[in-house]
Amino acid sequence: MPSGRVKWYSAQKGFGFITADDGRDVFVGQAAVEAGVNLKTGMRVDFGVAEGRKGPQATSISVIETPPSLAKARRRRPRDMVGVVEDLIRLLDGASGSLRRGHYPDNSRKIAQVLRALAEDFDA
Repeated sequence: MPSGRVKWYSAQKGFGFITADDGRDVFVGQAAVEAGVNLKTGMRVDFGVAEGRKGPQATSISVIETPPSLAKARRRRPRDMVGVVEDLIRLLDGASGSLRRGHYPDNSRKIAQVLRALAEDFDA
């Protein structure tokens, strides 16, 4: 029995595709999905294959592995964020001097990375 990962599946549309381990895409119709099973992108599955009018088609699907949850990480405690914010203020203060002199700071990529990471911490 071949295996692969769910490329995408829409329960509303009633179909999707699996990328088999050999690289080919296999059509998944609603009839191949057991009642109560919700296929999600990235799930590892075993499946039977039949040749359909337009190519390979999954006949039965069993879930091997569910991808990890993409739930947000827990927020840091406010006391832990004080030092991070103070360091960012010093970093931005140095950057403002470069901008006043008419050029971007040499560490502008680093500043952007720190800002993105801090935004993630505040948004978690």
